[in-house]
This record gives sequence, C-alpha cells and structure tokens, in this order.
Amino acid sequence: MTEFMQFLIEHGYLLIFVWVALDQLGLPLPAIPLILAAGALAGTGELTFGWIIVVSVLAAVPIDVCWYLLGRSKGAKVLNLVCSISLEPDFCVRNTEQLFFKLGLSSVIIAKFLPGLQTLAPPMAGLTGMKMSTFVVLDVLGTVIWTCIFGSIGFIFHNELELIASKITELGAVAAYLFLAVVAIYIGVKLLRRRLFLRSLRMRRLDPIEVNKRMNSDEDIHIIDLRHRSDYDQLPQMIPGAVRVPMEAIDQHYQHIPKNADIILYCS
Repeated sequence: MTEFMQFLIEHGYLLIFVWVALDQLGLPLPAIPLILAAGALAGTGELTFGWIIVVSVLAAVPIDVCWYLLGRSKGAKVLNLVCSISLEPDFCVRNTEQLFFKLGLSSVIIAKFLPGLQTLAPPMAGLTGMKMSTFVVLDVLGTVIWTCIFGSIGFIFHNELELIASKITELGAVAAYLFLAVVAIYIGVKLLRRRLFLRSLRMRRLDPIEVNKRMNSDEDIHIIDLRHRSDYDQLPQMIPGAVRVPMEAIDQHYQHIPKNADIILYCS
C-alpha cells in the first residue's frame, strides 16, 4: 500500500471534498486521479462508493453555484478573469462560448469531463441566462455522472491500479523527478507560446487615435469586430465601417477578407 493510498484511507472523504472543491475553483489540481484512487479503495472495501459521490457533489455544486451567480451579475468579466490565468487565454473564452451555443443545456454536463471548462461552464451558464434551477439540476447530474464513471473505473480495476502504484513507489524519487520534469516541460512550452503570442500582439497594436487617423486618410483598410457574442450584447456599438465577425465564425469569413488591404482587428 502506497503512502498516498494510506493517507487517502485515513482522511478519505475530507481529502476528496477539499481536492474537488479546489479543482472547481480553478486551481491546477485535477481531481480525476483522486477519484480513481477513491474508487479503487471502494473496490477493496476501504471506502464507500456512495459516500464518494455524495462528498463530490457537496464539494462541487456550491462552488459552481457561486460561479454561476458571478457570471449572471458580472457577465464576461468573470470569464476573462478565469481565462487570464489560462495557459492559452486566446482560445479560452471562444472555446467555452462555442461549447455552450453548440450543445445547449447538455454543455453543463459535458464540461465536467473537459479540464478547465468545468470552471468556466458555471459562469457561462449564468451569463447566457440559464435558469438557476435548471443549472443546479444539470450540475448535480453532471457531477454524479463524472464521479460514477471515474470512480467505477477505479473500482473495477483496483487491483491493476494498486499494482501500478506499487511499481511507481518502487522507483521512489526517480518517478517523482520524471513526473515533475514532464510537467515543467509542458508548462514551459505553453508559457513560451503565450509570451510569443502576447509579444506579437503588442508589436502590432494600434491605439484609438492611430485607428481614427487611418480611417480618415485615403488608406485602404478593413476593420473587423471580433468581440465575443457576450461582449457585443453588453455594448452593441461598433466602429463606423467595421464588419461584425464573431471570433467563433472567423474561419467561415476569412475568404471575404481583402488580400490587398490592411486589416485592423479589435475585440474589446
């Protein structure tokens, strides 16, 4: 029995509650490995499967409701806040909006299985005007399904998971160093891409005075309003002459963008 599994046996449901709650708050603490481990312990009789589900729901749903209420009252500002800590902020809000407008109510359930989106889904539900009673029912259902699926995998394959854990324990510090190295490389690559992306934006940025001068000159320019639907609904005014193309629809519009004109994009 590994030290982690022994710790999970001793502190069981409290650890599940805290870990799932922190995951829903948006911290980089994926709860799936913990639910797998808890399911494995349920398979050996150390924990009760039903209580794992109850504790997960009690940990996740109240925090999701708080995010929902923030999304309803603060709108897109909450999404921007959550996405500001994302390693890929340029895709964060767009992916969330696409998910909701494509899948509708079921997106609250499906988001539970997509790392990162489980935190963005509740404020998006509030922002889009979903009824609170509907959201709570779907959120509870999604949490139960999510816990049951990954907990059941741990329950069914508890022998195999315990064997893997023991093998990792045998490697000791080597396994820990390898894991930390992989995580560090992954985060480093993402941060580098983010930095290069933000630097490219700064190099090409125009302030409002420069844009106004170019609009009043004889230059051939093409202005595109890329604001997300939620941002546009809050402030529907546009720059004169701009073409409204939501970010989620840019792929369908690119053929109509002039190739021999300067393109000015704005999203806020």
